[in-house]
Amino acid sequence: MTLTKNKMVREIGRRTRLKNRDVQVMLETLIDVWTEELVAGGRIELEGLFVLETKEIDRGASPGVLTRGATKYLAPRKIKKVVIRLSKRLKNGISSNSD
Repeated sequence: MTLTKNKMVREIGRRTRLKNRDVQVMLETLIDVWTEELVAGGRIELEGLFVLETKEIDRGASPGVLTRGATKYLAPRKIKKVVIRLSKRLKNGISSNSD
């Protein structure tokens, strides 16, 4: 099963009895706030669920070459990447369901 934004809006609306439009506005605002925080290099922590953070990765002196068609480009030495770390509770829940 895939939990899409529309499915989340409907399910949250059903559980809270809020109007789906209000839930949608809240969810879209949450996504905007999280995006701004990660782009700024910040960190998002939801206790008992996960930590999202932006990491800068230094590839060293020889980062390699990228090719697009016949054109070659030097790969950037430093890149930014969003990393997710799961909470112990979530890890345990996932591992207990995989048995």
